[in-house]
Amino acid sequence: MLLLFFFLVLAAPTSPEYTRPHPRPLISRPHKGSESAPQQVHISLAGKDYMRVSWITEEKSQSIVEYGKMPGKYSVAASGKESTSYHYFFYTSGEIHHVKIGPLEPSTTYYYRCGGGGPEFSFRTPPSAFPVEFAVAGDLGQTEWTESTLAHVGGKDYDVFLLPGDLSYADMQQPLWDSFGRLVEPYASMRPWMVTQGNHEIEIFPIIYPQGFKAYNARWLMPYQESNSKSNLYYSFDVAGAHVLMLGSYTEFDADSDQYAWLLADLASVDRSKTPWIFALIHAPWYNTNAAHKGEGESMRIAMENILYKARVDVIFAGHVHAYERFTRVYDNKADQCGPAHVTIGDGGNREGLAMTFENPNPSISMYREPSFGHGRLRVLNNTHAHWSWHRNNETNSVTADEIWLESLSSSSRCNHVFTSPNDEL
Repeated sequence: MLLLFFFLVLAAPTSPEYTRPHPRPLISRPHKGSESAPQQVHISLAGKDYMRVSWITEEKSQSIVEYGKMPGKYSVAASGKESTSYHYFFYTSGEIHHVKIGPLEPSTTYYYRCGGGGPEFSFRTPPSAFPVEFAVAGDLGQTEWTESTLAHVGGKDYDVFLLPGDLSYADMQQPLWDSFGRLVEPYASMRPWMVTQGNHEIEIFPIIYPQGFKAYNARWLMPYQESNSKSNLYYSFDVAGAHVLMLGSYTEFDADSDQYAWLLADLASVDRSKTPWIFALIHAPWYNTNAAHKGEGESMRIAMENILYKARVDVIFAGHVHAYERFTRVYDNKADQCGPAHVTIGDGGNREGLAMTFENPNPSISMYREPSFGHGRLRVLNNTHAHWSWHRNNETNSVTADEIWLESLSSSSRCNHVFTSPNDEL
């Protein structure tokens, strides 16, 4: 079992009148339906104009999704492969279903049900053109703070949810994966959730489970095959004119790795005249002025930073550190107007509490930092401009504490000299 620890040394607060929140207890979401009733329903993007619907049942049932544009009227049905399950020591999961549906129209609400019956859900597909809005939160867990974060996320509309790792904090206690799935279902069944793995998803046990990620890969199937990846631990997808890289901090990333080769090929395929924005998500941050997890992303930064810099990636989001921190555009540890902005947003509500201790004095590349729970919003307005904001959880309210306008690097004439094909000599 991973050790739990708390960072309880207070740093100088950004807002003196604001009291830093303490951890809150776990909450439980038991299943109240029948054994055949779908539960833990969530959706994810699965290639252009397609969505994947995932759910769990406690007994064998049809892997079928019926859907249409009117409530209660399902004009189309799609079937998936036979459901699967997995064992982890004495735990056996329910039947896990994944069904790919489409083609779907953009900016359209669809109504659907899973398994040939059960409750009706609905989702709206993302737009095909700007504007588009992403909600971003990492290190969620399933505490009362998680519940608050999700309520704030759902209190304002958005198109896609991005999660840079650490979902359930099950840490080998497999029933917590089920509880987490039920907790997020009201949100994850309505908008696509695109996730990447964190350290709490690894769940390795020597000899018996040496590969790790057994529950994560079984439950949270992402479009890795649709993006020509060999692993569910890294992939990419497109929304409107944005290309999003979901990178794996806990799988091989060196120059001779599959992930490295995939990243080069993936970036080489992006046409910036049609896709002016590129965003990336990792778990362990490459830049971090907090005492928590200091330097843990350094080896990945050394291996991959030059690739993302040359490809003019606009923003890199990370989790892992349980606080919020935004850096200026940076490359190789120095401010660089042609580098990506880095944002650490591992403050979704996890049970371990907040990472309170920051370096002092504050390095010049760190523009804003605060140990509070919250979530972020990235609204991409057009080919050239986007707005980023971070919303602090202040008890029942969500307060905008940090915001900035961003200009896409692909539209910046001052950075044309930087860009080269990712396959060029690095």
